[in-house]
Amino acid sequence: MAIEIKVPSPGESINEVQLANWLVEDGSYVEKDQDIAEIDSDKATLSIAAEVSGTIHFKASIGDTLEVGAVIASLDADENAPSIKSESKSEPQKTEPKPSQPEKVAEKVSEPTTPMTETLERNSEEPQLKLSPLARELMKKQNINEQELIEFFKHYRVDSKDVNFYQENKDKHAGTKQPVGVQAAWGGTRKEDRKKMSMLRKKLSQRLVSVKNETAMLTTFNEVNMTPIMEIRKKYKEVFKEKHAVGLGFMSFFTKAVTEALHHFPQVNARIDGDEIVYYDYADISIAVSGPKGLVVPVIHNAETLSLAEIERKIKELATKARDNKLSLDEMTGGTFTITNGGVFGSMLSTPIINPPQSAILGMHNIVERPIAVNGKVEIHPIMYVALSYDHRIIDGRESVGFLVKVKELLENPVNMLFGSKEAVEVLLGV
Repeated sequence: MAIEIKVPSPGESINEVQLANWLVEDGSYVEKDQDIAEIDSDKATLSIAAEVSGTIHFKASIGDTLEVGAVIASLDADENAPSIKSESKSEPQKTEPKPSQPEKVAEKVSEPTTPMTETLERNSEEPQLKLSPLARELMKKQNINEQELIEFFKHYRVDSKDVNFYQENKDKHAGTKQPVGVQAAWGGTRKEDRKKMSMLRKKLSQRLVSVKNETAMLTTFNEVNMTPIMEIRKKYKEVFKEKHAVGLGFMSFFTKAVTEALHHFPQVNARIDGDEIVYYDYADISIAVSGPKGLVVPVIHNAETLSLAEIERKIKELATKARDNKLSLDEMTGGTFTITNGGVFGSMLSTPIINPPQSAILGMHNIVERPIAVNGKVEIHPIMYVALSYDHRIIDGRESVGFLVKVKELLENPVNMLFGSKEAVEVLLGV
């Protein structure tokens, strides 16, 4: 009996999706509840699972734009499973690895740097393999980590069949990062390469253009002396990590400072709805992240109620999900204010674009030692330029400048986030 596999509804107001990837081969046998495909909506990447066990036959191709409810495949239901099943149920090979495995070594990449500051960079130090969702699930079930695979492959002897496999498949990964010391040839040809825009990229393009056309966007700038925060991190980072099992980065300080400043300047934490202004009595902070498929903006809900450690844990969780394309719609929905960090890419100064329907966004940049005047003397300090882009229809210059100055004051005097309470730094860090 043939069972049709249809595109599920990713969420309210989403009418179409794009088939991002097949996780199984056409004509292969799949298990019930096994992930068989990934689809991209304009907000997130979702997986589709098989409803029954059987042989799968594709009805759509990668890159196709499909309406919700469209048939993408059919399953010939069969209770008699073949002797060799899908990847997620197969036993790991105890003999020498398949020819495809050395390719994973060649594809080994570092975890993409995202605008989550040093917290994420420290979580990205270990080398990463390019793993399929099924491989990750299998490794999780069998308690295998990526480092163990990498160490195994380092001692794996490459033979002729591996070289042949590479020769046959290298063109499929022409866009991947070249090994250290190998520079890919560029130029000298007249080739063009056309690729269909993803749903995420199309939606992002539409939203950014609409912001430029429909808002009165302005940007105000300031600079922050990062010495106090850097001294706190240097003094307490080890005890903080031991106490909370998470690193102490810059983003938690900025998030905490923003939530305090939003309390003093509620206009910045508001939006326009028709001829009305909607004010929020909570701070849902969106964090702009450069993921594998483009810019995504997961949300830390009720950030005003979280401690630094809780913010760090939430950032780490969202960053991992963004890297693995596992963010849920709830984690992408909402947000009353956005923070983005171009500094991890080396940006000195920029004018970030508002994330609609929000009315303001804070841009962080790189930290550079610069000479500044301190008590009438010239001193060298680590300085970060910050930028606040805002919708002038709802936020006036007084509120925008006052908000950014408040953020600066809180960052340069972190104890003020707790209004000067006793042992304020230890209380702030929860140590």
